[in-house]
Amino acid sequence: MLEDSAGVLRTGAILTQSPVNGGASADLVAFPTANARAAVVSFDRRELSQILGVYGRMVASGEWRDYAIDMLKDRAVFSIFRRTSEMPLYRIVKDPKLARRQGAYQVVAAGGVVLKRGHELAAVLKVFDRNLRVAENG
Repeated sequence: MLEDSAGVLRTGAILTQSPVNGGASADLVAFPTANARAAVVSFDRRELSQILGVYGRMVASGEWRDYAIDMLKDRAVFSIFRRTSEMPLYRIVKDPKLARRQGAYQVVAAGGVVLKRGHELAAVLKVFDRNLRVAENG
């Protein structure tokens, strides 16, 4: 325990005065640690690189215009929009709870239909390659 010039303890804890005995005693209350905070699921750098690669190609072809990333307690979602004011065209979802069963990654269409699901993100993102080929040819 270290005490700074103002008399504040520097231990990751807070010193509170107890109303018992007119405030003569003090209680030490620990701050929540980083591990105790609610963890969120997020995309790592490799996953974001793969997703943004597909996104960039689709923006260049004029299909997509905007995106949003949501990091929730149970899943991470990359939403893709044609226009900002609309519902997302597609959602790329990472759900670690499904990793052993169906795969942690899935692509969900606007109506809620799961287009592709799997254990590897690159394989799941191939669902967009077909759409890109059709857009380039037609």
